[in-house]
Amino acid sequence: MLFSSTIFLFLFLPVVLLGHLLLPRSWRNLFLLLASLFFYAWGETIYTVIILVSITGNYFLTRLMAAAGGGRKKIILISAIVLNLALLCWFKYANFFMGNINALFQTMGITPIEFQAVHLPLGISFFTFQALSYVVDVYQGKIGVQKRFVDLALYISLFPQLIAGPIVRYRHIAKEIVYRDPKLSQFAYGIRRFIVGLAKKMIIANPLGEVADTIFNMPPGEWSFAVAWLGAACFALQLYYDFSGYSDMAIGLGRMLGFTFHENFNFPYIATSFREYWTRWHISLSLWFRDYLYIPMGGNRCSRLKTQLNLWSVFTLVGLWHGASWNFVVFGALHGFFMVLERAGLDRILQRLWRPLRHTYFLSLYLLCFGVFCTRNISEAVIYVSTMTGFKGIVLGVSTWDLITLQYLPLDKQALFILGCILAVPWKGVPAWLLHRIQPYLPVNVEDRLVVLRPWAAVTFKVSQIVLLFGLFSLSIMHVAAGTYNPFIYFRF
Repeated sequence: MLFSSTIFLFLFLPVVLLGHLLLPRSWRNLFLLLASLFFYAWGETIYTVIILVSITGNYFLTRLMAAAGGGRKKIILISAIVLNLALLCWFKYANFFMGNINALFQTMGITPIEFQAVHLPLGISFFTFQALSYVVDVYQGKIGVQKRFVDLALYISLFPQLIAGPIVRYRHIAKEIVYRDPKLSQFAYGIRRFIVGLAKKMIIANPLGEVADTIFNMPPGEWSFAVAWLGAACFALQLYYDFSGYSDMAIGLGRMLGFTFHENFNFPYIATSFREYWTRWHISLSLWFRDYLYIPMGGNRCSRLKTQLNLWSVFTLVGLWHGASWNFVVFGALHGFFMVLERAGLDRILQRLWRPLRHTYFLSLYLLCFGVFCTRNISEAVIYVSTMTGFKGIVLGVSTWDLITLQYLPLDKQALFILGCILAVPWKGVPAWLLHRIQPYLPVNVEDRLVVLRPWAAVTFKVSQIVLLFGLFSLSIMHVAAGTYNPFIYFRF
């Protein structure tokens, strides 16, 4: 059940919001837990048992860990980590590992092992990482152990962020799990945020995703220089508006239910380096790997060589987190390689360059990495990246561009491509130097500024905002009802 499906929008969500509002506070967590498990079971049926095993195992192990001391406490921690990683590795990576072992056996003339393919449950990386963060934080004494089974189960399975993030830390919503009283202003903000996220996915991400899929599914020999770059650029916009759109919807749903989730995106495509990019993209994942892997490995406290190796290793694992394929491993390793280069001194050189040149450096290499990320195997990735870098020849010209836009990017999608590029930049509306000069004389809030200028301006602003949101929602619903292309790109996560 996707956020962008009619069943969710017009049946599941209204029932859940109404039930959460009308039920006594003492029943709300149980109601949300049952609703979240139903939400997950809608797409996974019998595999819902996996998340129940995760919840039950982590609950009892952390209760034992909180009561234990010394070496026994550490043994229980290791047991909990093994439980979580065993579930993740088996269901997400068993097919990958067995496929590689059998491929190796074939080259050695050994009979391959017969193996029944393992189903990949939705969102297993997200709820496993949330459970791991809870276990480690309890061990380190950063949070107290949750003694109520229902409350911990709700944290791990809460449906807004269950299958697509952001990765929520228990300590960030611990108080809200125990007690929350959603205000009307929070609920209204949640609705606005949800509509914006839905519009991102349905109006921008999905149409551009069709272009990207068409190009990446072409036979490798048919890619040209311009078409390859167009495919990477369309996928970059699809991924951003799809992923950030889902995060917006999750944050909005959380607010409607009284939870405050942290931001997950901060205009990542304005970055001028890979280091900056990873402080803006999927922030919850970056911070998770930093706190629970990079720092325990030694972080910056090691020798220079060990620090660089730690950094590269972590990003290689980030790539593997995205999917069980060598393409994702290479994708992560490339990001780690550029991160190491920048930390080793490239960053200081970049800082001396004109900002547009730094931005060009980052975006060019970033899009090249998608040539690895989006192709089906390593051999196709080599061909795609070779095409993007011009090793297969570069043919440019007006006629070439006309042919490309006619075949892959018609006028309506050209407009969406341009709109996607514009909205990926945080337009302030007022030049920074001017805003700095007039800031002391104006109230902080935009609506207050409008009141200062004209008494009716704030009302006009509110009405315009409502009209715009209604228009976006209506247009999104039209896409939901009429569209046959509505992919769930997080299935592999």
